[in-house]
Amino acid sequence: MTEPAPTSAPGATADPGGGPPPRPVVELASLPGTREIARFVFTLAALAGLLYVLYVVRSVLLLVFIAAFLAVALGPAVDKVSSLGLPRPMAILLIYLGIIAIVVGVGLLVVPPVVEQVDQLAEDAPGYLADLRRNATFREYDNRYGIITTLNEQAAALPSKVGDAASALSSVTVGVFAVGVQLITVLTMTFFLLLDGRRLVEFFLRARGPEREVRLRPLTEEIYKSTAGYVAGALTLGTTAGLTTLLVLTLLGTPFAVPLAVLMFFLDLVPLVGATIAGVLIGIVTAFTDFPADLIVWAIFFLVYQQVENNVLQPFVYRRAVSVAPLLVIVSILIGASLLGVLGALVAIPVAAALQIIVRHLWRGGQLGAAPPDGEIGEELESAPSGPPADASPASP
Repeated sequence: MTEPAPTSAPGATADPGGGPPPRPVVELASLPGTREIARFVFTLAALAGLLYVLYVVRSVLLLVFIAAFLAVALGPAVDKVSSLGLPRPMAILLIYLGIIAIVVGVGLLVVPPVVEQVDQLAEDAPGYLADLRRNATFREYDNRYGIITTLNEQAAALPSKVGDAASALSSVTVGVFAVGVQLITVLTMTFFLLLDGRRLVEFFLRARGPEREVRLRPLTEEIYKSTAGYVAGALTLGTTAGLTTLLVLTLLGTPFAVPLAVLMFFLDLVPLVGATIAGVLIGIVTAFTDFPADLIVWAIFFLVYQQVENNVLQPFVYRRAVSVAPLLVIVSILIGASLLGVLGALVAIPVAAALQIIVRHLWRGGQLGAAPPDGEIGEELESAPSGPPADASPASP
C-alpha cells in the first residue's frame, strides 16, 4: 500500500533537496513611523490646548458674539442713515444716540409711575380686595384660606418693600459697574464692526480665493439679510404688542399701564412663550382692578391679538427672513436658553436660521455657497422657502 505524497502549501516552492517546503510569505501592512505618531500626538495636544484656551476666554468670546449680533441687527439702520449722505461714523453715532434716547425715555415713562402707583396701590388695595370679596366664588375660597387677610398684610408692607429694594440696589454697585464696563466694551466693538465690518468680510472672501469667493458671497449675504430681517421683525412685533397693550389697559383704567406695556414689549421678543407669560401676568393685574369684567376683556383681546400676530403679522413682517422649522425653533430655544439664559433664547432663532442656510447650501452644492446642480434637488427641497428674494439689496455689517 503506497502512502499519498505530501502536499505543499499554496504558494510554496518545493525544495530540490527533499527538505520541508518554506512557509508562504505574508506581506504585512506598514506600521506608522515615528514621524506620523509624533504628528498625531502634536495635533491632538494642539487641539486640546485650543479647546482649553477657548474655555478660558469664553466670556470674551461671548462679548464678541453679542457685538457681532448687534452689528448685524443695526446694520440696515446704519446703511439707511448713511445713504442720506452722512459719513458712516456719524450715522453709527446717530443710531447710538437714538437707542440711548429710547432707553432713557422708557426709564422716565416706567420708573416714576411705578413708584407713584405702588403707593397708590397700597392705598387702594383694600377697596380692590373688598370688590373681590363680593364675588361668591372668591368669598368661598377666602373663608377657607384667608386670602384677603394675607393680601391686606402684603399691601400694607408695599411702601417699606420699595425702600428695602432701594437700599438693596445700593449694595450691588460693584456688579452694576462691571456690567457697565461690559456694555461699553460691547458697544465699542459693535461700533468698529459697523464701521469696518464690510471690509473685514471682503478681506475674508478674497482670502479664500476667487472660486470660493463666488460661492461664499451669496451665503454671507443671505445670512446677513436673514438675521437682520428677523431682528427688525421681532422689534416691530414687540412694539406693536406693547402699544396695543398700552391702549387696552389705558381704556380699562388698569394701574401700571405703561410698565405693563413695556413688559409686554420685552417679553414678546422671547419666542414661543414670552408673550404668553406677559399676557398671564397682565391678566393677574386686571383681575384686581375690576373682577371679572376687566379680566374677561383682557383675555378676549389677548387671544384675538395672538391669533392676528401669529397668522397675519408674523408672515408679513418675517417675509424676508428665513423660515425655520417649528421643531428646530423649539430645540434651538431650549439650547440657547440653557447656554445663555434669556439672551440665548433671544438669539436662538436667528442662529438656527443661519445654520439652516449653511446646511442648505452644503446639501445643494456639496460645498458652502455652491449653486444647486440641475436635476439633483428634489421637488420638496426646491419648494421649501429659501430666504429673501433675489432683488433684496445685499449688505454686510
